[in-house]
Amino acid sequence: MGLTVQFAGFLFDEDRRELLRGRELLHLEPKAFDLLALLLSRRPNAVSKTEIHEAIWAGAYVSESSLPGLVGDLRAALGDDPKAARFIRTVPRYGYAFCGEAEGGGAPPAPLWTAQWASHVVALPDGEHLIGRGEDCRIRSDSPRVSRHHARVRVTPERLVVEDLGSRNGTWLNGRRITGTAELSSGDAVRVGPEEIRFVTGSPDESTVAD
Repeated sequence: MGLTVQFAGFLFDEDRRELLRGRELLHLEPKAFDLLALLLSRRPNAVSKTEIHEAIWAGAYVSESSLPGLVGDLRAALGDDPKAARFIRTVPRYGYAFCGEAEGGGAPPAPLWTAQWASHVVALPDGEHLIGRGEDCRIRSDSPRVSRHHARVRVTPERLVVEDLGSRNGTWLNGRRITGTAELSSGDAVRVGPEEIRFVTGSPDESTVAD
């Protein structure tokens, strides 16, 4: 089971490879995510540059600037300042350490809904989630018939709402094109371009999605 850590309004979930700030899903490059996982797992101890290189790049040759650049990307995502570090501390001539107050070991909040399309299954916690081709979309499609930001779903403990974001080909709920927003029930199907996305309540392990 992977690491689950909460710190300063962030939730890090290694198994789902997610970093949430409140309800917002933050985008981290894979190696920046791996670096954060390593530093969190060893907190509050410092991790040497040599060990970081071996863990992140697995023996591949990279320039000396690669690690500082990766640390910079991670700090930018966390809103951290290297001159007054809250999370990532530089250990001169040695490496880096996670220095924030953190709580780990607890299970992440259970997802309220699950989206399934093609061979993909994605848990949807409380908050807003984009559908489209963009890298920041939680529900992604590579089809050119899908807009970069095609639609958006809003998840609350009470309901799930889908909203078309002015897409050229439209957003369809159970075969009907929607304008504005529409509320979904468990088992409803939303179509964007060629993708049919079915939404059900609960986590992937608890849900049975119809073909």
